[in-house]
Amino acid sequence: MPSRRHPDSARAAARHLTDVRKMPHMLPFLTHPELAPLRHGFFTRAGGASSGIFHGLNCGPGSSDQADAVALNRARVAATMEVPPEALVTVSQVHSPDIVTVTGPLSAPLPRADALVTAVPGLALAVLTADCQPVLFADPEAQVIGAAHAGWRGALSGVLEATLDAMECLGASRARITAVIGPTISQRAYEVGPEFMDAFLAEDGDHARFFAGGTGDRVQFDLPSFGLHRLREAGVGRAVWTGHCTYSDAERFFSYRRSVHRGEVDYGRLISAIRL
Repeated sequence: MPSRRHPDSARAAARHLTDVRKMPHMLPFLTHPELAPLRHGFFTRAGGASSGIFHGLNCGPGSSDQADAVALNRARVAATMEVPPEALVTVSQVHSPDIVTVTGPLSAPLPRADALVTAVPGLALAVLTADCQPVLFADPEAQVIGAAHAGWRGALSGVLEATLDAMECLGASRARITAVIGPTISQRAYEVGPEFMDAFLAEDGDHARFFAGGTGDRVQFDLPSFGLHRLREAGVGRAVWTGHCTYSDAERFFSYRRSVHRGEVDYGRLISAIRL
């Protein structure tokens, strides 16, 4: 079953992607022109304080990395986003379709959710990923932004559509919203079993087009194409993928699947953020 090709292939996206930026005293990060002029970044492993299997910018407090290193990494991200550390807002991600509307810094225990939206200037909304899709949203005219963590469970259960709904509740128009999917696992690296595909076909038989043949009974799933499909079907104004595969680029990106294949006991988490 060949997967449908889409116009936002890695090659096409790379032509439109802003180069990695690096300013004095700031971390390097990836941006996309579709989200301009809002400040945003898909951060890589570069510039972090973590070591060992977490070498680089591990921003996951749920990892077994040293807490001080993670806190320092997150503080560096906040400084790069030009907000205080407490204004770099994340949630406790659980692969759900749940959304938090943010009006100020969140305190522990963090709400269990997988997306955030706000219309408040000075807050940087952020999500953590390590193969799942980080999706940044913006309606610059309405001054409303969002960020979503969309793995296969979240995307299938509607987290992307729920983010658009929550942004509209703050005054955004989905026809004006741009959504950019950042570094995520690509189809060539995402081999799954038949029961995985069955979960998608149970919702819609047309989802077969997001799977291609693998070895034996295995198939390869196109997560970013599925994310783009869900966004476009929901009526978003513009949806693109940066074209970066987390699994295939160990120097720049953490990857849960790569860590499993290497037999590592844990893995780092990338961070993606956007602010008004």
